[in-house]
Amino acid sequence: MSQHPSPVDRSGLAGDVLAVVSQSGPTVSFFDAATDRLLDTVEVLAEPHELCFDPTRRLLWCATAYDSGYYHAHSGKRTELTVIDADTRRIVEVVDLAPEHGPHGLALDAARNRLYVSVEGGPDRPGGVVVIDTGTRRPIGRIDTDAPGPHWFAVSPDGRTGFATNKEAPFVSVVDLERGVLTAKVEVPGSEGVAVSADGSRAYVAGPYLGFAGAPGATPGIRVIDAGSASVVDTLPTGSAALPVHLTSTGRLLAGEIRSTPGEETGLGHQLPGRLTVFSADDHRHLGSVEVGLFPLTITSSPDGRFAYVSGVVSSTVDVVALDTLTRVSRLTVPKRAEPGAHGLAYIPRPA
Repeated sequence: MSQHPSPVDRSGLAGDVLAVVSQSGPTVSFFDAATDRLLDTVEVLAEPHELCFDPTRRLLWCATAYDSGYYHAHSGKRTELTVIDADTRRIVEVVDLAPEHGPHGLALDAARNRLYVSVEGGPDRPGGVVVIDTGTRRPIGRIDTDAPGPHWFAVSPDGRTGFATNKEAPFVSVVDLERGVLTAKVEVPGSEGVAVSADGSRAYVAGPYLGFAGAPGATPGIRVIDAGSASVVDTLPTGSAALPVHLTSTGRLLAGEIRSTPGEETGLGHQLPGRLTVFSADDHRHLGSVEVGLFPLTITSSPDGRFAYVSGVVSSTVDVVALDTLTRVSRLTVPKRAEPGAHGLAYIPRPA
């Protein structure tokens, strides 16, 4: 498989836009999905992390987690979400979640006008998920996850179940979104990214978090959780620790593996090129892999499932990968002021 950019026809993506966070920018950059041309850059509050696009209102939500730094290495926790008009690329509003803090994971249920935001715990409460009405852009509830640092969050297609991954806890929190309660803890050591199958029957969870690397049972891979029994039924092995995980519209399961200098697994400054590893979600076959930027942290894909986008937070790049051939067709460079760099991604289809 080629590791070099290759010419691939992306004319079908004309009018679509890829939005990319730069943590230290602190910015959200907008790229033409067909040509990679930089269209605009919006300055946002310090330390933006993740993005989520609401196609109904064509609004882009951006979580800002810390004053500076990153998880376990920051100078204080922020409380805000920035709302950006995806077409005019202007800030519409800054929503303050205080006293909630450390917002990170964003999951949208467009059919029910709900945005779910993972927030970190504190002395007076555990970590949890804040529920926001996307029409009023105001919080309307909170669900405890019984873990200090819920990080990523995903929602089942029917909007009834949510899965919160927890860096510092040996379990994934399963919550009933209709009743607003924690219903199960699935044993996974230091979980990272999460994705839910199209029929809602399975959740795919990456891990372990680097702090759990030496814990019993903490072999790197993607845990497959059966939603009905709330238990791990399979593990898809990866060569090194996987952080982001993403499921495409065509049933490909994508995992971003970080690779570090031996003995330096927890240091951002000792990174080797990462790897995008691809499985079939149907039968869990390993379909191949391709080299990507340093410390892959977020993955998304085009609506047709043809292209994957992988942000490397240390290299501050986004690799565009053709999934049919597993070749890197382009690499975007995202401006940064310091480390970390490129992080959250959102694919914005052209207006209907």
